Parts: sequence; C-alpha cells; structure tokens
Amino acid sequence: MKASPASTLLTLAAASWLACAPSSAAPGPGSNPAPRNEWPSFRGTPSLNATSAARLPDSLSVKWTVKTGGPVKSAPAIVGGIVYFGSEDATIRAVRLSDGSEVWSRKTDGPVVSSPLFLEGRVFVGTAGTNLLALDAAKGTEVWRYGTDGEVKSSPSYFKSPRGDANWLVIGGYDNRLHCVDAATGKSNWVFETGNFVNGAPAVGDGITAFGGCDAMIHVLNLADGTKAKEIEAGAYIIGSVAVVDGVGYVGHYENEFLAVDLKKGEMKWRYHDRNFPYGGSPAVTQDRVLFGGRDKRLHCVDRESGKQVWTFATRGKVESSPVVAGDRVVVGSDDGRVYVVNLADGKEVWNHEIGQAVQGSPAVVDGHIVIGAEDGVLYCFGKK
Repeated sequence: MKASPASTLLTLAAASWLACAPSSAAPGPGSNPAPRNEWPSFRGTPSLNATSAARLPDSLSVKWTVKTGGPVKSAPAIVGGIVYFGSEDATIRAVRLSDGSEVWSRKTDGPVVSSPLFLEGRVFVGTAGTNLLALDAAKGTEVWRYGTDGEVKSSPSYFKSPRGDANWLVIGGYDNRLHCVDAATGKSNWVFETGNFVNGAPAVGDGITAFGGCDAMIHVLNLADGTKAKEIEAGAYIIGSVAVVDGVGYVGHYENEFLAVDLKKGEMKWRYHDRNFPYGGSPAVTQDRVLFGGRDKRLHCVDRESGKQVWTFATRGKVESSPVVAGDRVVVGSDDGRVYVVNLADGKEVWNHEIGQAVQGSPAVVDGHIVIGAEDGVLYCFGKK
C-alpha cells in the first residue's frame, strides 16, 4: 500500500524537519506496567505502554543533577540502582540513582538521542554515528557494534527468538529500515525496508512488532522472520512510537490526529482530532485511558475504547515530551521548561518544577523518583521533598 501524494509531501517535509530538528486509579492488568523499582527501556515495557507500578509522593524536590555537554533527549533506563542515559554530547553515562555520582561514561561516534535498553548485564543504544552499540553495563566497555546506513535515533526493543534460546533486538534507522539483531553477538537476523526514516521505537508482543515511520505508514511485522503482517496508512508521517496493548496500536501523527488501530484486522478503530496541531510524542496507555502530548501545548487524556476526550491539561509550551503513568499520577515535560505531575483521574496539577529550558525527553519513573533530561544539557532526578 502506498501513501497518498499529500502524505508523500509530508514525508519529505518530515525528512527535512527531523534532520534539523470510570476513573483510572491505576494501570490495569492488561497494561503490563513496569515494576516499581525498574525502568529497563524506553517507555518501560516491550509494549511501550509507559505505565509503572511505582508510586510518587505529592511533593518532590531536586535530589541531584548531572551536567552534560549537550541536550538530553535520551530517556534513561534504571536497573539495580543505576541510571543509564545518552546525551547529544556523544556520550553515554551510567550514574547512581542514590546521588547521581558517575559509575562510568563512554564517548561514542555521534550524538545519542536513542534511549538505552538494559538486558542481562548489557546496555544497548543507538547513535547518530549510524551504529547500535552493546556495552558492558558494569564497565561501559564496548561488546559489539552493529552498523547501519543512517543515524539511529530509534530506541531498541527486545524479544525471545523463535526457538526461545536467544534474545533478539529490533531497532529502526534513518536508513529507512527496521533491523533485527542477535543481542549476544550483534549479528543480523533480518532487515525490513520501509519508505522513509524510522524514528520511533518498535513495540513488540504476541509475535509481532509494530512501528510508524516517515513514510506515513504503521508497519506490523512477524518477529520470527521480519515478513509483513499488516500495513496501515496513517495519513501523515509518524515520528513517535506506537504503543501496543491487547492487539491495538496507539500513535499520533503530523497531520493533527491521534489514532487507535486494530493491528490484527489492519483497520482504524478510532481517530482523535481536537485542534490543528501535530502529535509528535509517544503515548502512555492504561487499562481504560490513553495519554499523549501535543504541539497545542496540552496533555490529552482520552477514553481507550472510544477515543473520546476525558480531559486536557494546559502547559505554556509545546508538549513534545512523552508522558508516563505511575500509579494514579501522570508525569510529563513541556517546552515551557517545566516538569509536571498531574492526577490521572481528572488532569489536575499536583506538582511542577521549573527547569527554565525545554523538557522534551521522556521520563523514567521508579518508586519515589522521576529522572528526566532537558535541553539545558542536564539530567534531573526528583525525589521526596
């Protein structure tokens, strides 16, 4: 299926833009939240649903900061009390959650926008130097690198191989491909070619992976061999990640719509359109709600089944940051320079902290802590006041 001429024009615009630039008290069982004290990957879980079993206090303060030499858009991974993150200063760092002290840092071959994945003692992360790197999580030493033909801004996801005897990784690239790589060796298993950049992370589960692209398509592939299962025309280019829960994919696009797609049928379930502003971030999905930011300076909460608006929360800047749901709270950053915590039930503000520069990174949340990067080149950890 090919994109319409209008979609093709939007795709070309995307290439240019990307080169420059009842009440839900808690997540339900179908949402598979990340454990309370771990956030091992981008959006927390393989489905990318960005929900956590962690709880947050009503009031938080800055526990520590780590200054880097470039904007921090890479969302951290947190495992075993260690925080792993990248920066546009071409460095990957590991610091202690307790006080922000450095465990190790490693220079890479280009800026790091990709968010790391922690898996069995290794950290996997993409670089603008066209590589997927595997690093020893304890020392930061390189184990292997897998080269692509374009920048890697996507974040890796993993799944068990068809035989169940290995871990395989999937990650998108600016070479217009989705790559499947063996986590132990860095050897390619399969490659799937799309019509344009793959910026978002691929969601995995139930034998398939789903992801959007700058070709204005939602791609659904069989994990075993990378063959196409479904292809759904979105109508405009997609730079965020698709969250997949119970066979439905949730994602926004650049033509001012947010979509819910039945991935098995390859059909649109609902479309949400509020104002004429794009949705560039990735959503959080609970048992009955979907939350996502927009360039209309608002955080949106809609009913998962119908797509009807439940509430919106207004900030003073574009919401490019991707929200995370922790218990009965929602955490998100804004281009107004603030990090916000709001109630999941009604969207009322609980807390905010002014950083002063845009916060476009996605937060990592573990019990009592929020860790998030900002355009000022600093990684912030907030904890109990």
